[in-house]
Amino acid sequence: MTTQGIAGNQESGAWPETEVENGTIPIENGELFYEAAGTGPEGPSVVLLHGGMLDQRMWDEQFAWLVHSGLRTVRYDARGHGLSSTVDGDYANHEDLRELLDHLGIADAILVGLSHGARVALDMALTHPDRVFALALASPGISGRAFTDPFVLEHIKEQVAAVEAAEEDSAERYIEHFLRMWVDGPHREPSAVDPVLRERMRASADANVVVHAGGMGAGMPIEVGAYERLAEIRVPTLVLDGDLDCSDISANAHAITLAVPGAQRVRIPGAAHMVNLENTPHFDHALHAFLSGLPY
Repeated sequence: MTTQGIAGNQESGAWPETEVENGTIPIENGELFYEAAGTGPEGPSVVLLHGGMLDQRMWDEQFAWLVHSGLRTVRYDARGHGLSSTVDGDYANHEDLRELLDHLGIADAILVGLSHGARVALDMALTHPDRVFALALASPGISGRAFTDPFVLEHIKEQVAAVEAAEEDSAERYIEHFLRMWVDGPHREPSAVDPVLRERMRASADANVVVHAGGMGAGMPIEVGAYERLAEIRVPTLVLDGDLDCSDISANAHAITLAVPGAQRVRIPGAAHMVNLENTPHFDHALHAFLSGLPY
């Protein structure tokens, strides 16, 4: 375990530097890299779960203000992502998360997940409900529900073709289709997206492909089929989705809001899938309001 400093900033000024703990924890057939900061009051910690093909750095902006809001905050790289182990056999992301909570002594957590991270958070809430205090689900994926949007299906088809072609530009093509699906979205061309954001997401995806390509097809994630079990969830739940995202994600957000008792939905304007980075002020305001209203 090591420590480092973060500064972070907001429109109102720079955050004071804060010490960040980082290290790895053992899991079955590998290890997870994590960062944690903040002491916070007695009670649940906030755990940030990143999207697929990305890593924990996608939460840079939120990690800083959550810590300086007085909350113990953890973020980590899921198996097959970032600085964590490459996939080597079947695995369960929600059990990896449980191992992380056990290692860090977190009895119950507020899970804040985007896309694939939200998918894992839902599986965790169903398999280990005693470990989950609340859910904030951004651009949510749901295990047990297949993609149906023609825009998404076409780009997945092109990704498969790029892999099968095994050509010099296959990785570049694979990543570009990822960006088209999950950064640009179906309602705009790449030229309409902030080029800084697009390049940031490209760099993260490229790093994951370079490091973890060997794990592609090496194992399958074990999931719980959350789509048919959403009504079992009994914790405060916030759903956030962008008005420029694909119809599958909008349908997921709608399904969660209908099925989970008391769930709130906030539509993020001017954003596709990466809602925390495309309209950060709106996202942060909604998340802060939700966290402030929880019965700690």
